[in-house]
Amino acid sequence: MKVVLTGSAGLLGSSIVRAWRATRPGDELVALTRADVDLSNADATAAVVARHAPDAVIHAAAHVAGIEDKLRSPDGFLSANLRLDDSVFSAAVAAEVPEFLYVSSAAVYPAEASQPIPESALLGGPLEPANEGYGLAKIVGTRRCSYLSREHGWAYRAVLPSNLYGPGDDFRPGRAHLVASALAKAHAATAAGSDVVEVWGDGSARREFTYAPDLASWLVTQVGRLTAWPELLNAGSGMEATVREYYEHAATAAGFSGELVFDPERPSGVARRLLDSSAARALGWEPTTSWDEGFAACYTDLLTSKRAAL
Repeated sequence: MKVVLTGSAGLLGSSIVRAWRATRPGDELVALTRADVDLSNADATAAVVARHAPDAVIHAAAHVAGIEDKLRSPDGFLSANLRLDDSVFSAAVAAEVPEFLYVSSAAVYPAEASQPIPESALLGGPLEPANEGYGLAKIVGTRRCSYLSREHGWAYRAVLPSNLYGPGDDFRPGRAHLVASALAKAHAATAAGSDVVEVWGDGSARREFTYAPDLASWLVTQVGRLTAWPELLNAGSGMEATVREYYEHAATAAGFSGELVFDPERPSGVARRLLDSSAARALGWEPTTSWDEGFAACYTDLLTSKRAAL
């Protein structure tokens, strides 16, 4: 089996590359990065996919960043993701690729969705404002999987992970998500001899984080079997904590013993986001990495990463 993977240098993509090479050495993985093709260029993307003629595509590339950037440029996140998704979907259709795994996002769900959030909540209400541009683009990609499967009889499916963290994360200010940002701030404070780390919001918002290598290892086993999936599938760890608790875990990992100072005037997103991942668990999804293990691995990566401003 030959599979094309987009976003192979990203957080989830790099984990998929490692898991694939460890567990499926007999199947060819074409791991694309920005150096190989500009996915916003439809003609170039179509040429790459046609040349490789894969049996499946895993589309893990996306234009992502932290809440500050998303608030600053919602149209940028909407248009960039729509453009690159259209290139990849169109290339797969033109090459008649029969199986496609689209990495969507929990940002597609309404801000006021009932918790834990079932897949049926999609399109059930307004999105959380800070993530709206990105979330709208991911809704389009998620629905496109359904449309193309119905029109062509193919297995085009969307996986909707919770927030992810782990080795391969982006630790740069403005680009980092919660866990990576917390680790980077705690490390910077320790290195500077500061006894304060500032946190947006009041620390009470609850989030679910999944260790990216856990998800990658499972997704690798599912490629070639996507016909057994529903059209969209949540995949979260089932473990949630407050923003304050995530910062406390990060402080422990980074050896920071100072004070967390919260700014309730800053946005912190929805009050809670926890996925109902029961359908994925019925298919064998079972994350295994504890927060202590995951944070330690993520912090080790931060210390040597080119994606950190240290």
